[in-house]
Amino acid sequence: MVIHPMTTAIDSTNFNEATPCQLMVVIVNYRTSHLTIECLRSLASEVRSVSGTRVVVVDNDSGDGSVEKISAAITAEAWDSWAALIPSNHNGGYAYGNNLAIRPALEQPHPPSYFLLLNPDAQVRPGCLKALVDFGEQHPTVGIMGSSLENPDGSLWPFAFRFPSILSELEQGMRLGLVSKLLSKWIVAQKMGDQPQPIDWLPGASMMIRRQVFEAIGLMDEAYFLYYEETDFCLQAKRAGWPCWYVPASRVMHIAGQSTGVTDRESAPKRLPQYVFDSRRRYFVKNHGFLYAGLADLARLIGLCTWSIRRVIQRKPDTNPPHFLLDSLRNSVFFPGNSGNRSIDKPKPNSQIAVQ
Repeated sequence: MVIHPMTTAIDSTNFNEATPCQLMVVIVNYRTSHLTIECLRSLASEVRSVSGTRVVVVDNDSGDGSVEKISAAITAEAWDSWAALIPSNHNGGYAYGNNLAIRPALEQPHPPSYFLLLNPDAQVRPGCLKALVDFGEQHPTVGIMGSSLENPDGSLWPFAFRFPSILSELEQGMRLGLVSKLLSKWIVAQKMGDQPQPIDWLPGASMMIRRQVFEAIGLMDEAYFLYYEETDFCLQAKRAGWPCWYVPASRVMHIAGQSTGVTDRESAPKRLPQYVFDSRRRYFVKNHGFLYAGLADLARLIGLCTWSIRRVIQRKPDTNPPHFLLDSLRNSVFFPGNSGNRSIDKPKPNSQIAVQ
């Protein structure tokens, strides 16, 4: 089933069931149709575990036949009772793609209670959806719930995250054992246990959002093309009184980095694309102001310079992305042209840049 966003709203009448939509799963695809189809396949048996589950795939102007392939798979596999496809004629990024499905759903007389943002390079494990919804029903003051992630080999990737800060930027750049120990409470990546627990923010690979969160703070910020948009969204939610929780009973396999290559844990680091730096700068300036963003930039640069000197002296391999120090300097708020934060006002309309 193909839904054209400019002409057709999304509600239960677009599907072959009369049951109101309790959970809407949103998948944003960009040139990963084979992975999106496998993601849908993993959902086929799980959508029945939560009454009224709907799945909407947004294709972010892939231009590679993704729309035709995904649409054909939905029809051939008889998934059209619960799955639909929105073809976008513009790749506005991750937040833009998700909003394209979420916005009309919120405008319906009976909008979904929950929205699950799910990456196309993810596959849900048995009980994943029900675990998240059950947790949401049992904890009505929690606004955002995230799954535990596993690698393709089945090993657990047990991390969620603290909000970035000046001290986390220093630690991340410096990578010195003593400093990391002293700043352990500010390290962004936090190892999770096997019990639910509150956390600052969750990876967008599998993140369920209560409808009331959107009603309180609005949709995701489309001025982020890619990266930091879920960090920003979780921060806005927390400030509005809607905390995030990690729910390990919900498990999702996530390959990571299949559209962009930026977070691919299996390959050598690649030079980071411009939108990563734009998003980072926007996050700090928007949420903490220019002075704080400048101090965060300074902390990162001091850390990176310290690491570079130590790496040369100790003959350590450079595990940073290529040109990372120079790119960080060029994209700091101190560099000419960045003081106004060029990514604040509007996203970069680059249809050749992949989505997460």
